[in-house]
Amino acid sequence: MTDMIDEPVRVTGAEAQRIKRETLGIAGRKKHHGRASTALESRTKQPGTRQRVYRYRFYPNPAQAEQLQKTFGACRWVYNEGLALRVGAWEQHRVSVGFAESCRALTGWRQASETGWLREVSSTVLQQSLRHLDGAFTRFFKQSAKCPQRKKKHCSRDSATYVRTGFRWVGDPELPGTGRLTLAKQSEPLDMRWSRPLPVGVDPVKLSVTRDRADRYFVSVLVEERIAALPAVFVPGTHEPRTVGIDLGLAALVTLDDGTKVDHPRLLRKFEKELARLQRGLHRKEQNSANRGKARKRIARLYALISDVRRDMLDQLTTRLVRENQVLVVEDLAVMNLLRPTLGKGRRRKAGLSRSIMDAAWGELLRQLRYKCEWYGRTLVIVDRFFPSTRRCSNCRTKGPSLALSVREWSCAECGAGHDRDGNAARNLRDEGMRLYRLVACALPPGRVLPPVIKASDLPDVLPAA
Repeated sequence: MTDMIDEPVRVTGAEAQRIKRETLGIAGRKKHHGRASTALESRTKQPGTRQRVYRYRFYPNPAQAEQLQKTFGACRWVYNEGLALRVGAWEQHRVSVGFAESCRALTGWRQASETGWLREVSSTVLQQSLRHLDGAFTRFFKQSAKCPQRKKKHCSRDSATYVRTGFRWVGDPELPGTGRLTLAKQSEPLDMRWSRPLPVGVDPVKLSVTRDRADRYFVSVLVEERIAALPAVFVPGTHEPRTVGIDLGLAALVTLDDGTKVDHPRLLRKFEKELARLQRGLHRKEQNSANRGKARKRIARLYALISDVRRDMLDQLTTRLVRENQVLVVEDLAVMNLLRPTLGKGRRRKAGLSRSIMDAAWGELLRQLRYKCEWYGRTLVIVDRFFPSTRRCSNCRTKGPSLALSVREWSCAECGAGHDRDGNAARNLRDEGMRLYRLVACALPPGRVLPPVIKASDLPDVLPAA
């Protein structure tokens, strides 16, 4: 008979409060006990509005750059300390520490002499760092993400989030949609480049200030605006919605059902010689030297160029597809599964394939299609990933044998029709997507609007809810 090992039980109640106060150094809520309770006024989003982010580049002066450097470091330190506090409290004492207790611990850190430098940074920014940590734990408990990890100075992106009380916004009456933006703990407004104005009459809700590896500063402005849906697009002479099947690939980035192909830019391959030259130069530099820092910055600037070109290309492509079509059909791709490494024979070929998939940015393309369809009143149909779009004949619907990746053209054994591999897959995706679209449309009661996303794997759950 095996011995039973009792797992430690979570400590709650007065004992948990004592451990938090005496061992963990988390102050109690005595200062709140004498106050009259007041109902919290939650900020509600205006009906019919959507949250949208506008990203601008700005150029800080030396004083602002120094203060932002302190802010980034303090946010990273508070995140790591909050993570160590919560993990240590559970592993050593079986006590759960939440966001409220972490904020009270932050107050103690700011008042301590050893960490008094935290007072040079806005408290609301540090609280937002703890809120991000709490959100990471929430996703971990829901098993939708891994356990939060410590942030490292040279591996994590420098960022800080400012809520409405952490910045001052003054609109410019002469140029609507622009204005002066001043962050907390700073006396001068940011020197921003207004590449496009904000929606007129809308004030920022939240800001995220970031600095990338190329030492470029950006501010992402979150606003709530009303986005007008685009006019519906129908097949000429009919009331059928205009539909497009989209097949993602590596030979061509996107292949449409009419045979149109968008070439793969292959940016990493285009700049691979320059990247290799810069990496060799970095390897020759002495550790922790100024020249090594300059070489690292040159590499970061080249990677930033690649990312900007890729993002701009995907943004233009997805916008064109959404504007020209009413229903867009794609395949449910498991991108992370495709990127899993392979050991043994063929690992180098698999590594090259994974590099090409990352260069194509399929996940970003699908993400942009998803939110743009939701914004502009389009419908995105996601076909099941096991649907045989490649080896099924789009002419007679006969399912053929599996095809190797090297086979780009094939003929149907039943009807003899010749097919381009990607074009045939796009046509099959279009037909299957329209079948799912009509299935959902017929199940909806009169007056109900079609959902912006129809996913084949969730279809049994969508129909009863309709």
